[in-house]
Amino acid sequence: MKYESVRSAVRRVFLLLTLLALGACAPRLIPPPAIPPAQPLPPVQPQQLPPPVQPQVPGFPPPVGVPHNAVSAGVRAGPPVATLPMAPATAANALAAFKISCPSVTRREDASGLTRPSDWAAACAAAATWPVSNAIGFFATYFEAAEVQGPAHVTGYFEPEIAGSRTRIPGYDTPVYAKPADLLETNPLTGQRGRGRIDQFGRFVPYYERAEIEDGALAGRGLEIAWARDPIELFFLEIQGSGRLLLPDGQVMRIGYAGQNGREYKAIGRIMRDRGILQTGGTSMQNIVDWLRANPEEGRAIMRENKSYIFFTELKGPGPLGSLGRPVTPRATVAADPKFVPLGAPVYISVDRSEANGLWVAQDTGGAIKGANRFDTFWGAGPEAARLAGGMSARGAALVLVPKGTVARLSMSGSAPAQR
Repeated sequence: MKYESVRSAVRRVFLLLTLLALGACAPRLIPPPAIPPAQPLPPVQPQQLPPPVQPQVPGFPPPVGVPHNAVSAGVRAGPPVATLPMAPATAANALAAFKISCPSVTRREDASGLTRPSDWAAACAAAATWPVSNAIGFFATYFEAAEVQGPAHVTGYFEPEIAGSRTRIPGYDTPVYAKPADLLETNPLTGQRGRGRIDQFGRFVPYYERAEIEDGALAGRGLEIAWARDPIELFFLEIQGSGRLLLPDGQVMRIGYAGQNGREYKAIGRIMRDRGILQTGGTSMQNIVDWLRANPEEGRAIMRENKSYIFFTELKGPGPLGSLGRPVTPRATVAADPKFVPLGAPVYISVDRSEANGLWVAQDTGGAIKGANRFDTFWGAGPEAARLAGGMSARGAALVLVPKGTVARLSMSGSAPAQR
């Protein structure tokens, strides 16, 4: 999972030069499909829906004017799926990813309010035997487009490769920790959800932050699953949520998200920009890394301002895994906010970066991927993946593909608000 997956407001910073040095021959997980040129979405004919029925979350009403899910944000019917410009190869890749998600999407409750688990049954049954050569026809047959209010912002992530060792040897001194048993997801004293631990006085307190962990709060507990050569590289691998450790004997150890300490995530690129350390437009991954290496003490202090810390597990099967607990697919998976996109749903993206245009599938989430039409595209592993993900910051429009009949059902139930 990527940062609440196995997928950051400025979450995607990348180890491009490191990957270029280490991974010139790194395998791509899935051969990339042909990339269609950028094309605008067809004109959307708005469908006026009834006034909203304001949802209530007991004890936690959403702030005034801030939508808490897709329905409260505003939904309208999009153009017919068959009219959306897409390349057959990208549709085929999306169909393969959708089939992977089906066992989850047919059981998972949808926090966006758009769909019900049973809505996906027909599409998932058909996907199992649908010919890949007519993937566009599959999506046109079983789905309709829904537009959630707001512009789209698209970034990218990938699977980094860094130097590591299964055991602590000279030069490999930064521990890669498994999830500790005392990291609790719920306060046992009150039943309230939230990560923390029970301290020596029997109180439920926040879990150790990054600085405390780096200073040895977890040392000596047998939680080390590996050791990294470079703490800066491991820091950025945490942001990606999964990666590959290139071992001294030439083997590869894949690690994936196992948990997070529950502390606040801060994007250090934004911190450095706000303080004038790096200029706006100069907060690329390489600029950040260069500065951290040139200023080790100040750099370490800035990294510690990101109190969030990620725990890992070794991945021995397909992976990396997304928030559905299933493998993510390069050039087909996006991380999205499940309050605005049903996890497992296809998403059509049309932005000012042609590489990202076409069909994707929401199979992951991210700590910084919040709000309507906020997507993080997954590009796989290797230098090309790092290049694409590292440079991906695109704007445009997006549509959520939902099972046919969804928009009409929302309209009839009064669950969807009137449009702008």
